[in-house]
Amino acid sequence: MWIFTNSGFLSVVAHRDNKEVLLVRARRAGEIESIFPKAETFKMESADYHYRAEIKRDEVAQVMAEQIQNIEYDNFKSSVNDNKRHDAYMGVWSVMYAYQATMAG
Repeated sequence: MWIFTNSGFLSVVAHRDNKEVLLVRARRAGEIESIFPKAETFKMESADYHYRAEIKRDEVAQVMAEQIQNIEYDNFKSSVNDNKRHDAYMGVWSVMYAYQATMAG
């Protein structure tokens, strides 16, 4: 699952060896901690997502629910203050907008 917040982009997947935790991954340092401040992160430069944390499934679900409950913006893109993150998100938005156009009907 890809998760875009105004403070970070995460990829959350099942842990291959431990069903009780999820592997939370990020491309930039600090993005996991911006959403999961208590997470113990580690770096794997050989992986596509360099930054990772093993977080209990219940904690991921709770934090994501809190993120949703705390939404105050009425336009997600405008809530992203980091210019580089905003531009990256706009790239994704543009691709998905084009994808939507292919589904007309």
